[in-house]
Amino acid sequence: MRRITQNSCVRRQSEKQLKTMRQPPLLSNVDAWPRPGNAERATIGRERWCEQTKSLTDGPLKAFAESFVEDPTGRAVLDAIFGNSPYLGACLLKERAFFRDLVATGPQAAASQLQNWMCEETAALTDEATLKHLLRVAKRRAALLVGLADIAGLWSTEDVMRVLSDFADTTLRLTVDVLLRGAAKDGNLALAEPADPALGSGFIVLAMGKLGAHELNYSSDVDLIVLYEAEHVHFLGDGNVQRFFERLTRSFVAILEERTKDGYVFRTDLRLRPDPRATPIALSVAAAETYYESTGQNWERAAFIKARPVAGDIEAGNKFLEGLQPFLWRKSLDFAAIQDIHSIKRQIETHRGGHTIAFAGHNVKLGRGGIREIELFTQTQQLIWGGRMPKLRARKTCAALRELADAGRINETTAKELTESYFYLRRVEHRLQMIDDKQTHTLPKDANALREIAVFLGYDDTDAFEAEMTRHLTRVVDDSASLFEEAPALGTKEGKLVFTGGEDDPETLETLERMGFQDAPNAASVIRAWHYGRYRATRAERARQILTELMPTLLKAFAKTVNPNVALMKFDEFLSKLPAGVSLFSLFQANPLLLDLIAEIMGSMPSLADSLSRHPIILDAVLEEDFFDPPPPKARLAEGLTQALQQARDFQDVLDISRRWTNDWKFRIGVQVLRNHLLSDEAGFPLSDIADTVVTALLAHVEKGIEARHGTFPGGGMAVIAMGKLGGRELTFQSDLDLVCIYDAPKDASLSDGDRTVSPSHYFIRLTQALNSALTSLTGEGRLYKIDMRLRPSGEAGPLAISLTAFEKYFHDTAWTWEFQALTRARVITGPKVLCAAVEKAIDTALHRTTAQQATLIRDIADMRERIARQRPGKNFWDLKNRPGGLIDIEFLCQYLVLSHFAKHPEIHSTNTLVTLIHIRDANILAPKTIEMLIEASRFWNRLIGLLSLSFEGPFEESELPEGLRQALIHSVLCKDFEHLKIRIEETAKSVRGQFDAMLTTPEKHLPPSKKGTPNAP
Repeated sequence: MRRITQNSCVRRQSEKQLKTMRQPPLLSNVDAWPRPGNAERATIGRERWCEQTKSLTDGPLKAFAESFVEDPTGRAVLDAIFGNSPYLGACLLKERAFFRDLVATGPQAAASQLQNWMCEETAALTDEATLKHLLRVAKRRAALLVGLADIAGLWSTEDVMRVLSDFADTTLRLTVDVLLRGAAKDGNLALAEPADPALGSGFIVLAMGKLGAHELNYSSDVDLIVLYEAEHVHFLGDGNVQRFFERLTRSFVAILEERTKDGYVFRTDLRLRPDPRATPIALSVAAAETYYESTGQNWERAAFIKARPVAGDIEAGNKFLEGLQPFLWRKSLDFAAIQDIHSIKRQIETHRGGHTIAFAGHNVKLGRGGIREIELFTQTQQLIWGGRMPKLRARKTCAALRELADAGRINETTAKELTESYFYLRRVEHRLQMIDDKQTHTLPKDANALREIAVFLGYDDTDAFEAEMTRHLTRVVDDSASLFEEAPALGTKEGKLVFTGGEDDPETLETLERMGFQDAPNAASVIRAWHYGRYRATRAERARQILTELMPTLLKAFAKTVNPNVALMKFDEFLSKLPAGVSLFSLFQANPLLLDLIAEIMGSMPSLADSLSRHPIILDAVLEEDFFDPPPPKARLAEGLTQALQQARDFQDVLDISRRWTNDWKFRIGVQVLRNHLLSDEAGFPLSDIADTVVTALLAHVEKGIEARHGTFPGGGMAVIAMGKLGGRELTFQSDLDLVCIYDAPKDASLSDGDRTVSPSHYFIRLTQALNSALTSLTGEGRLYKIDMRLRPSGEAGPLAISLTAFEKYFHDTAWTWEFQALTRARVITGPKVLCAAVEKAIDTALHRTTAQQATLIRDIADMRERIARQRPGKNFWDLKNRPGGLIDIEFLCQYLVLSHFAKHPEIHSTNTLVTLIHIRDANILAPKTIEMLIEASRFWNRLIGLLSLSFEGPFEESELPEGLRQALIHSVLCKDFEHLKIRIEETAKSVRGQFDAMLTTPEKHLPPSKKGTPNAP
């Protein structure tokens, strides 16, 4: 009995429904037919009717066609069809015999006969090609009979929607039956009931949206979700059952929507399934249940109000929907749930004020006061009250409105008005789609096209149509506005922001593009993934709800960066590593300025963004009172790192903790610079202190490892010398560490005292390698620094670690001028005290030797600058280091002055360039005006370079400068605006270069060439 019920239900249900549609014959009231909107098209259509009639071989059909066009009533009907709907006209010319029967019996009987024919023709069918042809013929006939019944006024809009939905139901059921029957024939499935293939098959097709509610429109997609219940499936084929149902579903879709010479049946949309971009088109029931229980979204709750099984295993489909009830209907309604419901409205509507009620060009579905607004009003009330009042769970929109009014949840007038407007707008929608079988919901903008649709709807003129349309739209807005008047719109002044569903919303893409997202589809896809809960941080419903509320603010913050897509992707990386999201998103919600800071970091400071992604808990520190306090002295930094390292269980922990500690401090200093709590040129001091501290700590740890393997050299040890930016305590956020390692061992100690003895050189080279590895290795917490050891004596040709004796001898006998320049920045940062003092003395001794070599200094320094200029010409305007008159020119001038005056004025020497220039000023070595210019230029360049290092590692174009960074640059050097800043850069470079030429370039031209020559710097 169940088999008979399932296989015959469509036929009996349709006959019962159609018998209740009491209407006169199709031609009984010709005055109800609209006049032709386009008279010329009507004439051409009649001419084609007559021309094709001549070639008919069916005598009775030919006689009918000739008499019909000659009869005034028949001619009026043909004019109404051809003059208003090219699509119906084409169907009519192809289906004359069906039209004759339709005229004779009326649409009610014709609809019943059509469905009977479909069932009979497919009763034992397994051939897909035959099925495709049959269904397309049936679709053409159904479109013709429904369209004519609608135009003639014989069926109400509700009747039209129901018959269209019944036809779709039958089509989908028969298609699934044929496919399952074919799968059994091919040996892939064992059917529980071969006479009724769908029964017990485990293959489920859920109808969603308008089809689910029996409210299908004239040229609608069918929204479907395809599932399979693995426990019910008797799969016999090769491979796995998942892939089988994916193939079956693809065939199902192809049968429905593939365009052949006979047209198509339905456009199908499978994007309402869970996370459609990440899941297969056919999903197991278990996977779907897991998704909805854990990460189901607000819009999916609304969508499932209309869901029903439409094809395949109906019993299994109903069981699935029954299990979904707790997700859909909530017994208690807390604040978060109300906010969720409000977010449905904000995610669908166009930003208030951005769109107004219009007529020409208005979208009767999605526009203000349109069909979607009525549906959403209804679904929202159902979600609010349906958990406690099951009778409010009706699928049909107008039935739900009646139930809501009966239950006292909306007033009778509102229910009546929204119902009337709903059917009116659906009737307009049907006529729009009937013209060319296009899924359109938008009224034409062209005046003549508007007049034609007005005529098609039975109006005398466009004005009357506009008046009634505007009345309905306004009424819908007024009736539904009160529910959401407290809810802010999800959008920006730029427009709409919608990230629900499985595909891109065109208006949202336009909004993103206006906001500056060059790859808007990718941005929308990334955000949609958040809503699907693909990351741990967004799996909680509350997290997604807060994130939805934050979205406009978040996107506007990203839009302020130079590349919003890059900022968004960095934020996506950040989210992907969060263990949870509710607390952090709530933090953003309570502290909007923190959200701006995050966006700025993501878009402008890659290194800080990476640090934040690895260690997001650092955000908590931003809100602490002491976060913006000046960085502590080195001693306190060392205490903090020592305390942190006490938690280490092994050397890997040491590496991870040291990286976390270092990157957290760099992040803190970066934010202070970004927020103008610390000048960028002053950030070099704490950044260098941090590097000193972590190098010192790691050296102590790697020494333990070397000692465990090789023992020690009592009385010996190794010192680490900082060179370059670190030596001058001028480190930037992107700086490498230039290091030199110098060791000393007792003269009589040829081997270490451990179990595996090695010579002093091998011992300290291995120690240096271990230190280098500890500083540069990539771990889960990132890497600390890039290390450059090429400033050691003999550069890459020399040993990694050099003895103190060899160091002294090298600078006494062999060193080049550029190596003495580098030595002016040498600073001992760690090692045994006695060795550190000896190294400092060796550096002073070496610097003393250069004083008497004035000509050599001028020649070699000028020549080295020229060589660097050839390698790195600094042609980019923003290459503030290498451009003529840039930072390198100041550093070379400073080094020249130190080397040439060190003997008489040792007090001028400092490893820091600015401090050295100040000492030179105090020693009266240069004219006051000259030295003051160099001091200010040093501050100027370092301040700008320090800020730029927050965002860029290498060369960049001016167009890449984020707006926030531009403003920071302007304010850091007290300029009026960006153009003023560029003028100051040009003027500063010109002044510095002029002084460099006066002191080095010009004098060098009058000197004889060097006999020794000058090698390339490392």
